[in-house]
Order: sequence, then C-alpha cells, then structure tokens
Amino acid sequence: MKLIPIDDPQDPRVGAYLDIRERDLVGRHGRFVAEGKVVLDLLLSTRRFAAESALILENRLAGIEAILRKAPVDFPVYVARGEVMDRIAGFHLHRGILAVGIRASQLSAPALLDTLPGRALVVVLIGISNHDNIGSIFRNAAAFGADAVLLDASCCDPLYRKAIRVSVGAALKVPFASFDDTKSFTTTLDRLGFSQFALSPRGEIDIRAVERSPRLALYLGTEGEGLPQDLLHRLHTVRIGMADGFDSLNVAAASAIALHQFSSR
Repeated sequence: MKLIPIDDPQDPRVGAYLDIRERDLVGRHGRFVAEGKVVLDLLLSTRRFAAESALILENRLAGIEAILRKAPVDFPVYVARGEVMDRIAGFHLHRGILAVGIRASQLSAPALLDTLPGRALVVVLIGISNHDNIGSIFRNAAAFGADAVLLDASCCDPLYRKAIRVSVGAALKVPFASFDDTKSFTTTLDRLGFSQFALSPRGEIDIRAVERSPRLALYLGTEGEGLPQDLLHRLHTVRIGMADGFDSLNVAAASAIALHQFSSR
C-alpha cells in the first residue's frame, strides 16, 4: 500500500469521495463506494471486484494495517484528519473507512445460472427498491449459503453504498445478476430444473411442509404489494405460519426464515 496524506478536501486525488450522498444518487460511472472495516476487508479479499483506492481517517489507520496489507504495493491509501475527511464526504463519517471499488463485467442472469452446481439455492427478487432490504437479503443469502441472487430490473442496486454496508459486505460476496423479463426468466429456471416457490402471506403451503428439491428458486416481492398476481399464479406459493391476526413480516425478516428453512448448509 502507498500512504498519501490529504490536507485539502478539494485535492483532485480524492475526487471520487467528494459529496458521497449526492453521488450515491447520480451514480459513479462503473465504480462504487465501500464503507467500514469488514466491507473493506471483503473488497480487498475478493476476486470479483477490484479496489481502486481507500480513504482512511488517520486515527483508524493503525487498526486496519493488516487489512490494507492485502492490497497491492502501489494501492493508494489516502489518509486524512477528521475535519478534512468530513468535508470531503460532505457529512460526518464516524467509521472513518472508505474505499472505491470498480464494478466487474456482470454476467447475464442465464449465464450466471449456468455456472451453478447441480444442487443450488437461488433468491429471486422482484421490485425490491429499498436499499436496507436489499442489503439485509444479501446478508441472509450469504449466511444461509444461497448460491446467487437474481434481481428484476425494478430492484435497486446491490452495490449502492448503503446496501453494501447493510449487507456487511455480502453484496460483494454473493454472485448476482439482473433480468428484464420475468416470464421468460421463470421459463429459464424451469429448463434448468429449478423448483420455483413464491413467498406470500396467502401462500397455499406452509413453508415447513415444503420438501427441498436439489435446485430451488425462492421468490421475494416488495413490501406491501408483494409479488405480482400473474407470477403467483404461475409458481408454487408458500407462507410462513404466524399467530392469529397477523400475517406479514418485513421482507428481510421473511427471507431469513425462508432461507434458513431451505438451506442445506
């Protein structure tokens, strides 16, 4: 690693870190921001994504030297005092650890499915637009050994800074891909031998009664509206049994229960 002190918030070398929240909204042209110690460790350890640089609060540097040693010798690590770092980011960063990663070329959803083993569990997300939910679902997918997450075009970006942070880096670890046409995607899963189950409060079968097949796709929909009716009609529907008078969970909590049920780990 190459330590580079930064005293000027307008230093062009840290331009990628300027006004982070505003840049979150407009995009970063093939890059993403990782935040926190655990996420930085995963970014520097994974082969899926390359790290471009890091920006570290000077009093956090000693505690993450072992992590930074995983980076190439010429990897730029910008080091700044608290007030300088806060002016760069545009808000107070109490974690004091940021990095910029480079997005890899993404496989199409069918191409990713073709790489999976004979026994596989995949999560299919439809209309999940909340970054906290996306991050939590990726964290659950990693915890319970899901092989991939597939997202329709209306889902938000798993590499959004907050989604990565909430996932505790799992968005950098669990393979994912997007698809445009849900109907043709379900046909692809059928062709590849996946049983397909849609999670719904009004599902036909209690999830505890479902027998795990070797290849299984679990569908999750957005809060409130849930999965589209035409999709529910095409798939097997399962429910998580609850106390009388209550029939729904946050989608992230529901994903944890369902993935635990279907996990073979």
